[in-house]
Amino acid sequence: MYDTARIFPRCHPSIGIIGGGQLGKMIAQEAKRMSLKVHILDPDPECPASSIADNLLVADFRNQAAIRRLSELVDVLTYEIELADSDVLIDLSRAKKSIHPSPETLKIIQNKYRQKVFLQEKNLPVPNFALVKDIAERSNTISDRFPLILKACEDSYDGRGNRLVYTNEDIISVTNRKSLQKWMVEEIIHFRMELSVMVARNESGHVSSFPVAENKHTDSILDTTLVPARIPKRTEGMARKIAERTVDVLKGSGIFCVEMFLNSNREILINEIAPRPHNSGHYSIEGCSISQFEQHIRAILNLPLPKPRLTSPTVMVNILGPKGFEGEYYLDDLHELLSIEGLKLHLYGKRISKPRRKLGHVTITAASISEAINKSKEAKSNLKIMSKT
Repeated sequence: MYDTARIFPRCHPSIGIIGGGQLGKMIAQEAKRMSLKVHILDPDPECPASSIADNLLVADFRNQAAIRRLSELVDVLTYEIELADSDVLIDLSRAKKSIHPSPETLKIIQNKYRQKVFLQEKNLPVPNFALVKDIAERSNTISDRFPLILKACEDSYDGRGNRLVYTNEDIISVTNRKSLQKWMVEEIIHFRMELSVMVARNESGHVSSFPVAENKHTDSILDTTLVPARIPKRTEGMARKIAERTVDVLKGSGIFCVEMFLNSNREILINEIAPRPHNSGHYSIEGCSISQFEQHIRAILNLPLPKPRLTSPTVMVNILGPKGFEGEYYLDDLHELLSIEGLKLHLYGKRISKPRRKLGHVTITAASISEAINKSKEAKSNLKIMSKT
């Protein structure tokens, strides 16, 4: 039973989004199609979502007064970035403001160590991990398993804050330089493949998952997503089951990305969770019967969640700012790029290119995944970011 009238007294509910980057923009585009009012909070007055929003509040993601102001303007509050202040959101939730995914879920996920402990306590499969202080005291199971991955517990995403360390001296060197940060270490997984599953859950408890995606990263940044993942049916079923169970124990409403490793023993281990739409789910815009962005809106409004159906094998390729260049840019050779059959171009509207910055993406749909892969290679060769100066 979906009782949206109980939560939304007006005919066209309004949503507030903390974060106006490309994810906020694409959520807003779906919301506007559904005739919803959209209010955005972002520190950048020229953020990608600024061209879509009905109202833009220019403030930091952690500005408590601005978050409270945003909550007063909308029926439901959500976020496209984990940097939102979870403490003020918890206070607002206790005051009966509708916030999805739940602030308690956000607080768990904001800290990578806290996230791993939570998953481990729920008997979900994760790599071995420990706090740095426990490594120093040799009071854990991975003290002698160098090399290890050193991870900043908070304020880190897209590989930022991750380091490969070979000795305790390496750990001390990094953590002393950034002494205000909290750190954890994690065993290195020799994986066959990186996988992800987008899973939506609404307030009524209905869970609906997308097809399993195969991801390829370069320098810890997502480069390419292939769907369907090239894995056996049994592995696909196992990945979906783990992802759905993960979202179920988190109890939040909205869409979540569960990133996983398929290791050399064909076991699946959870790497990280994003409580929002995700880069690896962009393929769903062209490749599925419903996009991750519409599914997110449905979930936070407690509307029915149809089972996403893959309509075509799809490859998504990120358009990243090239190394060694920062400044205004344009995309050259668009004629060649847009001549590729089945290709769709998405540019996010960011004026400045920076190294590894996500400027847009292309999706390629085709009759087979191998054909889509071949066309994606052609697309990559025609993605040329040029300086305007």
